[in-house]
Amino acid sequence: MITSKKLSDERLIEIMNFPIKYTEDSPKLTAEQIARMKPVHSEFWKIEPVKISVSIKIDADVLTWYKSGGKGYQTRINKALRKVMMQSR
Repeated sequence: MITSKKLSDERLIEIMNFPIKYTEDSPKLTAEQIARMKPVHSEFWKIEPVKISVSIKIDADVLTWYKSGGKGYQTRINKALRKVMMQSR
């Protein structure tokens, strides 16, 4: 049964700290090998995050700096926020 229940922080830590056992049948992959991996049925893996429109206040100089990079400034702001989010996990 699949549920949409979120994992607790404790469970996520437990999963992340679970020991990995490499064997001849399941060796540790190099970064190059991982980079070359692709899903067998890629048409089923087109997962795009849901975008939600929000209104937030950002310091004018920060917004000006992002906009100075040209088109796609909202995507760059989202990418920066995602990076901070992932680092805090």
